[in-house]
Amino acid sequence: MERILKIWFDGEWLYGHGDDDKIYRQSLLWYKPLMAASQEQRQRCVFSGEGIHWRELDTDVSYESFLYPEAEPTDFQRFFLTHSEINIAGLAQRVGINASLFRNYINGFKNPSSETVEKIKKCLHLIGEEYLNPGF
Repeated sequence: MERILKIWFDGEWLYGHGDDDKIYRQSLLWYKPLMAASQEQRQRCVFSGEGIHWRELDTDVSYESFLYPEAEPTDFQRFFLTHSEINIAGLAQRVGINASLFRNYINGFKNPSSETVEKIKKCLHLIGEEYLNPGF
């Protein structure tokens, strides 16, 4: 597949019909502006040589991204992608992880080890305990 010829949306998914006649999909969780956009806004896009651009939403989706093996975010990624209220830099500092590396984990550019995921979960549980039990 070199290009996507047509797109459509269904729930939290962006679908693309490729020039190889295959159907591809990826989660809109990777594209927050598209997730929040109206159907009309989603339809106002431009297809280019590299991908699809929504000027009004300042969002781009490359054709290549439809080929990525993980169209669905992992549970770890889904948690942070759906909880944008969490300050990633602050949480990373508390956990003892580089903030840029943490963002790479969330965005799927790198995969955290199971030990790192457990370390992050433990920190989140501790924060929850501190909130539920002031003076913890």
